[in-house]
Amino acid sequence: MPAEAAQSQKPRGGYKDKEKPTQIRHSNITAAKAVADAVRTSLGPKGMDKMIQSGTGDVTITNDGATILKQMQVLHPAARMLVELSKAQDVEAGDGTTTVVVIAGSLLDAASKLLAKGIHPTQISEAFQKAAVKGVEILSGMAMPVELSDRESLLKSAATSLNSKVVSQYSNLLSPLAVDAVMKVIMAISYHHKVFNTKKLTDCKHITNMLLCI
Repeated sequence: MPAEAAQSQKPRGGYKDKEKPTQIRHSNITAAKAVADAVRTSLGPKGMDKMIQSGTGDVTITNDGATILKQMQVLHPAARMLVELSKAQDVEAGDGTTTVVVIAGSLLDAASKLLAKGIHPTQISEAFQKAAVKGVEILSGMAMPVELSDRESLLKSAATSLNSKVVSQYSNLLSPLAVDAVMKVIMAISYHHKVFNTKKLTDCKHITNMLLCI
């Protein structure tokens, strides 16, 4: 009789330890993919601008990933990681803020499919790290060095970087201006280095991008 009573007191729906981690991973991946999908359509030369209205009524129209994510009120911890990733990319490189978020979302989508096949998360993480090393190796092999004397290549690079901006229709006008401005700064820095190496200076002060020597 006591054994029967003990059996009757057992919960019918037993707790399974493996279900909770799976649900947490699925929730994290879904939230991060939602952030990536929000900025995906703003990527590239044909990317669309986003109109964002803040709580105070201010309206922002932009296709910059860092600005879009900054204006969004993201609460999920995993989704916040993508926002921080975009900020870090902006600080480190000043560009590619949308690209890193889209790539991260695509990797999480691929990881979700691999998890559904029963592959362990550790194996997926190690595979991604190996793929990153191989990707850097392939890109390094594809890279072509650009000489500062090659004005045509510099103009093409500047025009390409302007294709995804609002001023893309004026890239033919702005590209030479950007290249000339950068080249003048480089030439000025090179000139100062040559002068400073051959002349003894008694006192130098740096004043708002100018070097005053006495």
